[in-house]
Amino acid sequence: MSDALDKAEQAVRAAETDTAAVQLAMAAMELAKLATQQQAQQRSPQDPCHHDHHKAGRSSGEWIGIACAVCVGSIGLAFASLALAILGGVAAIVVLVLRDMWRDMQRKGR
Repeated sequence: MSDALDKAEQAVRAAETDTAAVQLAMAAMELAKLATQQQAQQRSPQDPCHHDHHKAGRSSGEWIGIACAVCVGSIGLAFASLALAILGGVAAIVVLVLRDMWRDMQRKGR
């Protein structure tokens, strides 16, 4: 019977410590709720957020840089177009010369 009494006494002690832990947890929850309510009350309804909504425009240096990049890109595109035109002309001349050589060889072979 003393065994059962010891077990019961240990259960009562465990329940007492569990109750204290639960009470501490509940108190912490209440403190967190109060802190959240106070923060919500401190914010005014006219200013709900604290970041800047105004975006600054580009500076003159950035616009000059963009303009220079566009100029350089357009000059590069012009040179590439010129190179393609020259390549097309050269290819046409080569095809005409080869065709003429082929015709000459066909005439001489007969």
